[in-house]
Amino acid sequence: MATPSQFPRTRYREKLKHFWALSRTPHGLIDMTTPCMAALLWLGEFPALGTIIVGLVTVFAGYTAVYALNDVIGYRSDRAKLEAGGFEGAAHASDIDALLVRHPMAQGLISLPAGLAWAIGWGLVAALGAYWLNPVCLLIFGAGCLLEAVYCLLWRVSPYRALVSGAVKSAGAIAAVFAVDPAPSAVFLFFLFLVIFFWEIGGQNAPNDWTDIEEDQRFGARTIPVTLGLKRTRDIILGALLLAVLSCLVLFLVSQTAFGPAYYLLTLATGSYLLIWPAWLLYDSERKTDAMRLFNRASYFPLALFAIVAVRLLF
Repeated sequence: MATPSQFPRTRYREKLKHFWALSRTPHGLIDMTTPCMAALLWLGEFPALGTIIVGLVTVFAGYTAVYALNDVIGYRSDRAKLEAGGFEGAAHASDIDALLVRHPMAQGLISLPAGLAWAIGWGLVAALGAYWLNPVCLLIFGAGCLLEAVYCLLWRVSPYRALVSGAVKSAGAIAAVFAVDPAPSAVFLFFLFLVIFFWEIGGQNAPNDWTDIEEDQRFGARTIPVTLGLKRTRDIILGALLLAVLSCLVLFLVSQTAFGPAYYLLTLATGSYLLIWPAWLLYDSERKTDAMRLFNRASYFPLALFAIVAVRLLF
């Protein structure tokens, strides 16, 4: 039985859990492996310990801030969805973003000023770390935050906001490369952008919007599934993920890390299992549950790539 002195501690932990939910930390931790993978892949070795420590703190702070910024900007629309009975159903229950609490600010668990302060606080930590690593990283982080705001504001404007989302997700990986090398290869950066860009559109943005299609139609959102229809959406998803896997093979080839044939086969198998196969199942079924299955499985693609690169460098 809890003692009175334990109640404040319990409330504190519960409140902190809501802030982690605001930043979608379980999903964010997986996404954070993307810049780690990019830096290691280009450098071909582990950087100095100081760079690793500052880099990890900066990456965590940056993703925590940007994910929270998404909910801060979308607060009004999220409130409207909640009042209309949104955030429910089997698809949302299986969403990796719902492991904690879905949109805690909209549900009144966190006030808007507190959520804004949380986003700004972590943003400042990320900005300081980015500047220490390389001032170029700070510029990229600032651009990423601005694009995230644009992405949120385009919800009722254009389905092509998905292109902005792809650029936002790519920004962290590109910044990480500049953190370990002030003059990286433009070819490497181009293919790095393509991998993350197509993965985000085909494996994250479009499948997630697919599961929200009825809700988005009700509120006049202009997402890819709502505007272009499910048949064209499934074509976009499968095509984007095929391009992501092919671009990834080229990315490994133009990196400064030497890979043998076995690693290319492993990378191809990983992309096929996490991206192509679930996308094909969705293409055939057009079921909302398969869209969420694709979203969840594709979320682990950056982590899998990070593991492949780390193993190569360690062994």
